[in-house]
Amino acid sequence: MKHFNIYIVTLIILALILNSCHDLLDEPAENRTFTEETDYTLSQNMILPLIGAYSSFYNVGWETFPLISVRGDDVNAGGLGDQQDFMETDYFRYNKDYWMYNSLWEGYYSKIFIHYSAINQIERYRENGANNNLADQYIAEIKTLRAFLLFQVSRVWGDILIPPDFDPTNLLQSELSTKEEVMQFISDEMSESIPNLPDLHPNQRTDIPGGVTRYAALAMKALANLELKNYQEVADATSQIIQSGRFSLEPDFYELFKTKGKLNQENILEYQYSDFGQGSGDRTSYLWDFFGPQEWSPKVTGIGGGWGFYEPSLKYIKFMLNRGERIRLETSVLFTNRGIQEIQSDPTYSNLPSWISNTTPSGDVINDYTRALFASGKHYMPSDQIIPGRTSYGSNKNMQLIRYAEILLMHAEALTSGANSSVMTADAAVNLVRNRAGLSSLSGVTHQQVMDEKFAELAMEWGTRYYDMIRLEQYNELSYDGRTFNPNLLYLPYPQNQVDLIPALREAAN
Repeated sequence: MKHFNIYIVTLIILALILNSCHDLLDEPAENRTFTEETDYTLSQNMILPLIGAYSSFYNVGWETFPLISVRGDDVNAGGLGDQQDFMETDYFRYNKDYWMYNSLWEGYYSKIFIHYSAINQIERYRENGANNNLADQYIAEIKTLRAFLLFQVSRVWGDILIPPDFDPTNLLQSELSTKEEVMQFISDEMSESIPNLPDLHPNQRTDIPGGVTRYAALAMKALANLELKNYQEVADATSQIIQSGRFSLEPDFYELFKTKGKLNQENILEYQYSDFGQGSGDRTSYLWDFFGPQEWSPKVTGIGGGWGFYEPSLKYIKFMLNRGERIRLETSVLFTNRGIQEIQSDPTYSNLPSWISNTTPSGDVINDYTRALFASGKHYMPSDQIIPGRTSYGSNKNMQLIRYAEILLMHAEALTSGANSSVMTADAAVNLVRNRAGLSSLSGVTHQQVMDEKFAELAMEWGTRYYDMIRLEQYNELSYDGRTFNPNLLYLPYPQNQVDLIPALREAAN
């Protein structure tokens, strides 16, 4: 099959659909423009709606990830900026009128409708003689991408709307589905999709490199069932991923989040971006500026800094120091001198290891800046890995969505919660992750040790820590450094713009 560049082709093919996203609910006819003008007898074009679904999936606003992930005790919102309500959200003080809330909801639902529409288009190609098995595969890929979006929306808001079809106007008459119903919907759809997906590592796909394979669907099934506390289902799904032998941990944890991490053997699903190997011209990117330090002295001069709005927490740093961590802490945290002094102000940590420095292992210097004491190393691209000619912070960097380390730790969590597996023990799963981090092996691993390992390994990634703590009702962990959490604060309030528009949300908000 011909190789397609999903970054460029889609911008041409689905321009009308993508441009209509913002007002999707208000202008539903635009969602059908591509469908009405397409010749569905051209079976070779059935891949085009699939490519459009991927393009929509990768094309995310900078505010989505931070809002999903900021409420855990692993990360703080940087202060002293123009996003006061983002910081307030980190303190569990919610403003239903905050633009970020509406943007996340509207942006993700726009993508969900594009995915529904793409499935409808593929079905029409099938009706006109396109390959049946290929249609099943493409639809399964889109459903897996859509599952990730629904999963995140439900973790943020709890009870949400599952669209019945590709027509946004029908959402106005839909009833809310509980979080449990959403997770079961995802699990069931993934069970149906798995047999239709390629049995490959994503980097082995030649038609769409890095595209969805059956292991992304298995991972989504595991994640949904983890939320449902169906631990045997989690163990069964993760066992299939482990047993496949297609995934392994990247030996160098630091480089996993840099250029070497792109389509890495550890990645199961990722946002893909590219500078196309060129110092100028076309590029696709996430706006990494949000995470970067406001002030730095990059080894390669001329590379821009960031906004300083996303900060590893002091609680996380001390947790890692207590464990004797270096590899994961040095990777996950960019230190400023001011931050180092703040750590040392606690007498317990007055004598820090000599490797803790405001100079990264790649030679970039993180200077003091006003909004935060630290920056996220997982969202940092060393200046000497940025393609010459590019100057944007993080340019050419991908973002991991699901990686094998998380699968191993979910597997161990399921087993220490009562599930069974003949594929791998909890000890073996945890020790693979620990050994990569330079830590000694454990024997008879406990559930708490697994959760500690998840804290150490997955900090600053997709709010995993926050959603783990609320699922396990360990609310005390979230009350730290001036924050006070209670169960009434689990979910964000529905955005007022959407409450005004959708009757089911209006009824729930009242």
